[in-house]
Amino acid sequence: MMISLARTSQAGASQNRSAQPGPARHLDSRSMLLRKANTAIFTLLLHAATLVIGGQAVMGGVMLKHKEHLVIAVREQSGRIKTLKETFPSLTDRYPFLKLPFLRGVIILFETLIIGYKSLHLSTNIALGQNQEELTKKELAIIIILAIAFALFLFKVLPLAGATLLQPLFGPSNLLFNLADAGIKLSIFILYLSLIGLLPDIRELFAYHGAEHKVVNCYEARKALTVANAKKQSTKQPRCGTTFMLFVLLLSAFVYLLIPPSLGFSLKLALRIALLPLVASISYELIRLAGKCYRHPWARWLIAPGMLVQKLTTREPTAKQLTVGLRALTTLLALHAKQTKKQSARN
Repeated sequence: MMISLARTSQAGASQNRSAQPGPARHLDSRSMLLRKANTAIFTLLLHAATLVIGGQAVMGGVMLKHKEHLVIAVREQSGRIKTLKETFPSLTDRYPFLKLPFLRGVIILFETLIIGYKSLHLSTNIALGQNQEELTKKELAIIIILAIAFALFLFKVLPLAGATLLQPLFGPSNLLFNLADAGIKLSIFILYLSLIGLLPDIRELFAYHGAEHKVVNCYEARKALTVANAKKQSTKQPRCGTTFMLFVLLLSAFVYLLIPPSLGFSLKLALRIALLPLVASISYELIRLAGKCYRHPWARWLIAPGMLVQKLTTREPTAKQLTVGLRALTTLLALHAKQTKKQSARN
């Protein structure tokens, strides 16, 4: 499924138009390479699993999504805030049976990867003052395949190889083998986030991630959508994709108990990959349930590890970054209100 995210654009408010041009962003080849290498996997890490409003941080801004409406707000080098608006009907709307529990999670994850990467691609062009170019189907397919291959290598091949090397230490126990596998995956996950968080571009991305969470939390707390109110909110969000990834990593230790320990490395790896949709679906349903019941102690306990890891993927945003997030949110709400009004008129 292909989507276009650059059909409609909107410049910032008059005060943003009069802003002084900011310093140009000069990226050397190493920074560009690192950003390109990490962009796709960030789509999974930063995207919030949507219940009411979800989104992710993008280069120089925030992307927010509510139902089929999608808005990207990015601060240009001139200081203006530019917004891109698009409608993205989900496959679950076209085929209602895909909304069934344990099916919808896989579909949403796939759509998240497509929307997220295209949003990052477009926002990078805007933030750096480059011409907007649509990704072709071939380019998008290659990027997604490479991103998945990279993630599988980091979180499937390396942990399984490590657990296999350590197996003599804990004998034939399948439970200990899978716990070792999960422990290695978790270590790689934490180390990866810690290292990329040292890059200047990624630190800015993490700040916009914090801004995205704050404006969504402000909206869900039913506060007036102002910078002052958003600033008071937490940078953590129970539906964050970082929490989802952590769920997948930890839950896999128990799902993979279904794999016979006597199998060879290749078969164990193949079955782990085959079971990944099941693990992702269960993780999505748990986050969805915990998000709905977040006021209950059990839900807070369930989400607590993910909220802790979000300290690595969020930073405290500036007032200007919160302004970008609020622009995305208010534009999104206006689109939804307009659609609701049209539907009411038809009825």
